[in-house]
Amino acid sequence: MTVFKHRAPLLSGLLALTLLGSNSALADAAYPSQAITFVVPYAAGGSSDTRSRMLAQKMSDSLGVTIVVENKPGASGNIGTSMIARAKPNGYTIGLGNFGPMSVNKALYGSNLPFDPEQDLQPIALIERGAMALGVNSNSAYQSLADLVADGKKNPDKLDYASTGAGGASHLLTEQFKATSGFDAVHVPYRGGAPASNDLLAGNISFYLELASLFLPHMQVDNPRLRVLGVTSEERLKSMPNIPTFKEQGVDLVASNWFGVIAPAGLPSDVLEKLNKAVNDALSAPDYRQIVESQGAEVVGGTPEEFSAFAKEETKRWTALIKAQNISIQ
Repeated sequence: MTVFKHRAPLLSGLLALTLLGSNSALADAAYPSQAITFVVPYAAGGSSDTRSRMLAQKMSDSLGVTIVVENKPGASGNIGTSMIARAKPNGYTIGLGNFGPMSVNKALYGSNLPFDPEQDLQPIALIERGAMALGVNSNSAYQSLADLVADGKKNPDKLDYASTGAGGASHLLTEQFKATSGFDAVHVPYRGGAPASNDLLAGNISFYLELASLFLPHMQVDNPRLRVLGVTSEERLKSMPNIPTFKEQGVDLVASNWFGVIAPAGLPSDVLEKLNKAVNDALSAPDYRQIVESQGAEVVGGTPEEFSAFAKEETKRWTALIKAQNISIQ
């Protein structure tokens, strides 16, 4: 009996360890086994939000679980991106990795940035690059970039421009446009593309440089609500064939906004592989590609390593502009 009493707890312990190991293996093999949260660091209704919801639906179909999109706007994308960086690296919190938080805000915010883009975030895949379009209200007197620049030089305190926040593509590309063309305009940051474009449509802002996709619905031939003066692509967009590029109008500016999918650093390699595959599968869907390309953007995809290298190059480019132009978040 004494031997049995000693052996029973031992056998029970061995059985518990075996079951624990088995459950752990099943948990790993089962990823994803619950809903995934997809954080968008910008307001609902803007280009970032729209594209995130398209992608989340495709990824949900591929992974077989619900993906819940949560908008966490504010602080030029830093609030939402910080939430991603602080989340458990288990694959159940991912989100949109964007131009500003990943490649610009470290130069703008310095030690006040609540995360380090290279240390605290895991790039999963680059989704797309999108050319920017400069829009003005349909009642505006400006018919070309030259008209806008000339008025900005003549009346330096007259113009203002919208952006989705300090450090976003709309902010930095406009600052480069100003520096290249030699005029000035006051920066008016918004919490997302939707509120910024609404003020442009209402005539409350002079101009707004944003993804072409956000402007297309307001450019109906019979009743246009805005006018696009130029696009920042190398060549004219198929979706806006009558709109000249900045280069055609003598402005040396070729650049794009871009989106990717990111997760907290420390993501297990097998989870990273599954998420990367889900993103690339989504991007390869003909209906997804057709929508993106019809809106003037380029579908990208690829590996986490390629996304990381791209973000680092963008960081070098825009950090140099920020320092040269002494751009701040004030």
